[in-house]
Amino acid sequence: QVQLVESGGGLVQAGGSLRLSCAASGRTFSTYAMGWFRQAPGKEREFVAAIRWTGGITYYADSVKGRFTISRDNAKNTVYLQMNNLKPDDTAVYYCAARDYRGSYPIQSETRYDYWGQGTQVAVSS
Repeated sequence: QVQLVESGGGLVQAGGSLRLSCAASGRTFSTYAMGWFRQAPGKEREFVAAIRWTGGITYYADSVKGRFTISRDNAKNTVYLQMNNLKPDDTAVYYCAARDYRGSYPIQSETRYDYWGQGTQVAVSS
């Protein structure tokens, strides 16, 4: 099992930046990927970004490409989401997730992510 603790959310003006952190603990040896998802009021949870733990290959939703950067520190078992040029539409609760599954499900799908953080609120004002 893996425990995830998120931090770094808050209120920021449009065009500003935030960096989210997610520290993993417990049985992290088998982690295949970690990702960020978000859920805005009245909408389903959606994929934001993911990173393969070994190798560091990254994936992004089209809506955040060029603005968000996902990275990881293997030694610290921590994943980061650097968010630049934030827009009001980025307002959501952001969730960190970890995936052990190595099969054919797309890495953008939340289905095979086994562990989830508590979520951190990001609010972007106009």
